[in-house]
Order: sequence, then structure tokens, then C-alpha cells
Amino acid sequence: MNLQSKTKKITRSAIIMALYIVLMYLTQWFAFGPVQIRVATSLYAIAYFDPFLIIPLGLSNLLSNTFFGGLGPVDILGGGIVGIITSSLTYLVGKFRLNKWFAAIPIILVPGLGVSVWLSILLKIPYAIMATNLLLGQIIPGIIGVLLIKFLSKKEVL
Repeated sequence: MNLQSKTKKITRSAIIMALYIVLMYLTQWFAFGPVQIRVATSLYAIAYFDPFLIIPLGLSNLLSNTFFGGLGPVDILGGGIVGIITSSLTYLVGKFRLNKWFAAIPIILVPGLGVSVWLSILLKIPYAIMATNLLLGQIIPGIIGVLLIKFLSKKEVL
């Protein structure tokens, strides 16, 4: 890998991470509520195009939970892991050339079911209720993620 391509990857990663964190900042008033609509998680869809974006997207979630979450180390680290898993699964949708709408599945299910594990414990809310709320909130980011993939598939942006 030459220096130019390394520089491009670092630059793209930094831009996407900054975009994720800015989106979380601008939407935090409804991204941390009972039904969390985290528009920023739609950016996990960008990993559909390149696996090197998986770690930056996970780090973006970790950083946004650090800056805005306030639920401590479990939520911070868990968010990073959920981001990595979700981005990885989204990348696999692209790698195996599945229908783009399949990318919505990990964006909805992984944060919805995964984050509910520790939030139900930390907030003392039954898992089923927490998971239902988070799954509902992730439907919009899942749809936006697919639309993002469709839009970027037609452009030379990435």
C-alpha cells in the first residue's frame, strides 16, 4: 500500500468519524431517550464499501458514548463493540453482494438487541421492553443506511 492510499484511508476514516460524532451531538436530544433514534448509526452502512472503515465506525460509537452517553465504561466499550459488529456485518452484505436492503438488518438488530443487554441492567428495565424500544428506534437508521448505500453506489464519493 502506498503512502497516498494510506493517507486517503486515514482521511476518509477521520471524516466519517467526525461526521458520526457531529450527528450524535446534533441529535443527542432524541438519540438517548426511551426510544433511541440514533441517526448516526446509519453511517455503519458505509462499511458496506470498505472493511477498513469498520474500526473507525466502532471508535466513533465509543467516542460519542464517552462524550454524550454518561452511562459509564460498560456503555462506552459496549457501544464500540456493537459498532464494530454492526459495521462488520454491513460490510459482509456488500462483500457477498446481497440485496442492499439486507444492510438494514444488522443496523437494526445488533444495536437493538445488543445494547439492550447492558442498558436493561444499568437502567433496571426489563430486557424485552428495552429491546423493543431500541429496535423501534433503529428502524429509521436502518432505512437511512440503505438509502445511503444506494446513493453512494451511484457516486464517486468513496
